[in-house]
Amino acid sequence: MARTAPTAGVHDLAKLSATDLLEGYRSGRFTPREVIEDVIAALKVTHAVCNVVVTPTYEQARAAADRATEAWGAGQPQGRLAGVPVTIKDLVFVAGVPALGGAPCNRRFVPDANAAVVVALQAEGAIVTCKTTTCESGYKLTADSPVSGITRNPWDKTRTSGGSSGGAAAAVAAGCGPLAIGTDGVGSIRVPSSFCGVVGLKPTFGLVPRSPGFSPPSWASLAHTGPIARTVADAALLLEVIAAHDLRDVASLPVASRRFKVAPDRLDGIKIGTSVDFGYAVVDPQVRDAFEAASETLAALGAEIVPDCARFAPDMLERILKPIAYTEQAAAVANRDSIALSASDEDYRDVIAKGRNYSGIDYVEASYRRAGLRASFLELFGKVDALVTPTVAVTAFRAGALGVDQIAGCTVDRHLGWSPFSWPINLTGLPAATIPCGFDDSGLPIGLQIVAPWLDEGLILRIAAAFERARPWVQFRPSLS
Repeated sequence: MARTAPTAGVHDLAKLSATDLLEGYRSGRFTPREVIEDVIAALKVTHAVCNVVVTPTYEQARAAADRATEAWGAGQPQGRLAGVPVTIKDLVFVAGVPALGGAPCNRRFVPDANAAVVVALQAEGAIVTCKTTTCESGYKLTADSPVSGITRNPWDKTRTSGGSSGGAAAAVAAGCGPLAIGTDGVGSIRVPSSFCGVVGLKPTFGLVPRSPGFSPPSWASLAHTGPIARTVADAALLLEVIAAHDLRDVASLPVASRRFKVAPDRLDGIKIGTSVDFGYAVVDPQVRDAFEAASETLAALGAEIVPDCARFAPDMLERILKPIAYTEQAAAVANRDSIALSASDEDYRDVIAKGRNYSGIDYVEASYRRAGLRASFLELFGKVDALVTPTVAVTAFRAGALGVDQIAGCTVDRHLGWSPFSWPINLTGLPAATIPCGFDDSGLPIGLQIVAPWLDEGLILRIAAAFERARPWVQFRPSLS
């Protein structure tokens, strides 16, 4: 796939940002029905190449678009996202629509309730166009599953989209509408967004409710729901809509609704710490180069850069994450026996087996170490306002692979070792976003991760908006031809 600048032609409406769509509705230049038809056509083309859709909801979307068109025509649009299309990751419930979650044993499961985020979206007039691909239970950082097959990257169909919100990120990157809902347990919003060259935001743990529909409740203490979008302004708008307190989610935070400032500005007075490797990670040289260039851009925008400010123990993956994450995965499917799991990926069955072998003591000891990691970030944010890292240590690898086990000649864990910057942030519950910051020699996107203190999504969005203005990425799009 080639890197191209946008040109006029088919599916132009589907490529517009949410803010541009709303302005177009307001001015009467086009209608929600015209947009939805364009988005459906774009989804069909992209799905044929990249495999991003699990269950289409096109007829429901058309009916909702007709209602929105009538409302806009009468000057009475309903909601802040009236007539704006959005896709929903298949781990998140939409009432009356199958929620397979990548699991063969869920083939007949149809929830009768909407997830809280879907309720919020529909209340603000957003139109759900489809459920997007994910791996089973979100257990890995690609979107491949026995249910939907391999999801591919619109920048190069021989490469993975990343995951587990891979269908969501690939669809947004390919211009199939401006907004998507993803989930992130160990990087599942940020990794595919980085691989596909879009914006992905993991909010503070508990800011966006997961109840009543998130199946199964894997990564129980790790998983966040959040936005994927093409622009920072769209990501901010989507987060404003879905962030809410919901007593059905025990982790939900009683935080008042907020509006975020995303007008690009200089970063004078902001102290940004950087870490290219967390003191132990192996990073592809081209990712390193892109990260260093991005750090220079932040400095040119007025930020005070504090280099090499975050260093952690190299055994965090084995001693903290896996005992927690794998145990929570196993607990989420405790009622599934070997027969129910027989059609699952071998790698998934391996994760479940390992999770069942950890003891309660292993889990609690890892939780103590997790508290120590959280304390390290508390100390860090006493010295800097925000932290930036590469989002992923590599660019998109071969489609269908679990991961890579070699980076720059060094051996890494194939499941999670090539994404050393994402899962530590899940362990702490901190907010983090990825934004595009460059391309490798093959034309594959590279992401920059921005991390801020708890509940300071506003700072992340301020930094991202400034970077977006200085290094605009919307002008670049993958070509599916």
